[in-house]
Amino acid sequence: MKKRLASAALCCVLPLTATAESDITVGGAVRFQYSFEDYDDGNRQRVGDIDLDTVRINFDGSVDNILLSAELRYYEYMEVVHHAWLGYQINPEWQVQLGITQLPFGNLPYNSHSFFFSSNYYLGLEDDYDFGIKFLYQGEHLESQIALFKNDEQGGIDGYVDNRSDRYSYDIVGSRQAGQGIYDAPSASGALAETNTLVWRVASDLLDQPNDSLQVGFSALHGQLHDDQETSAGDYSAFALHMNGQFGAWNLQLTSGHYEYNPDDGSELMVVGAYSFFDTIAASADIHSANIAYRFDAPVDGIDAITVYLDNSVVSGKSADLDDTRMHVLGASVSKGSLFTYIDLIHGENQPFIGSSMAANAGNSNTRFNINVGFYF
Repeated sequence: MKKRLASAALCCVLPLTATAESDITVGGAVRFQYSFEDYDDGNRQRVGDIDLDTVRINFDGSVDNILLSAELRYYEYMEVVHHAWLGYQINPEWQVQLGITQLPFGNLPYNSHSFFFSSNYYLGLEDDYDFGIKFLYQGEHLESQIALFKNDEQGGIDGYVDNRSDRYSYDIVGSRQAGQGIYDAPSASGALAETNTLVWRVASDLLDQPNDSLQVGFSALHGQLHDDQETSAGDYSAFALHMNGQFGAWNLQLTSGHYEYNPDDGSELMVVGAYSFFDTIAASADIHSANIAYRFDAPVDGIDAITVYLDNSVVSGKSADLDDTRMHVLGASVSKGSLFTYIDLIHGENQPFIGSSMAANAGNSNTRFNINVGFYF
């Protein structure tokens, strides 16, 4: 069960004269993971491996009408801030958030059903978090978010961090220079960071029925790329059309869009960082995804729900004449009380974490069987 902290617990950080009213919920999760990878000889000979995935702690609630949400995560190879923001409910329709918040782009909160998200995640266009201010509008049939992100969650190009790849969500950290490998850290001359990014998302609910909903929307962003000098080093932009439909027990998600980075050095490849390693993506590409799922409520005694899904992603039309990325995930999520389990069979071509990279032209495909078990409290 989640624990609620009394206002007295905040006495160490509030002035002695303050009489703050607090309602902070503390929660978290512990997750373990089994994976069998056909592209890893050692893993295959061992019939897979089991690892600690994540230990996390969450803080959510309010103090004197100021909203708070933060999440810290521990992995075997890094410790990161997932998100951390303060907010205020201006009126029933408008809310403002300041801090490390989710980029409002595409289907929210996720453009996927599986543990591996869609390929958009590995491009920084799904479940991405940056530092800025966001205004959220929620009307009866219309919702909209507009945000200005000053820089990424690590403080931008001159953020005081030991490793620019120690982050939860993917961001640009440089342009790929000639002669470098696709997994190399960016060179000093090629280091870049995102800054001054304006994002707008709008979505309309076209159905108003108890068990059915259909949301159609549009997202767009534009920002600058900056090096460690005084001037801009380029810009970038992205847009997407998206749909999220719930029809009884069925869910359908569709997305189609495009992104483009324009570094001043003319590079057609960009360096990204996340999960304590560097990778490479095309400077521009088209993004497409189509996901379908069906939820069985209480299918058997002792199981709350099982959701079966098929998620499909394609990244095509890449710069530098790179081959397409494809990822297909056939899986199921199982919930039972505080336990939540993903069971995924992933087939990928030029897909990160499925034995390859979006900058690869390997000409082959890989398969991974993955089970992620999480205990949430």
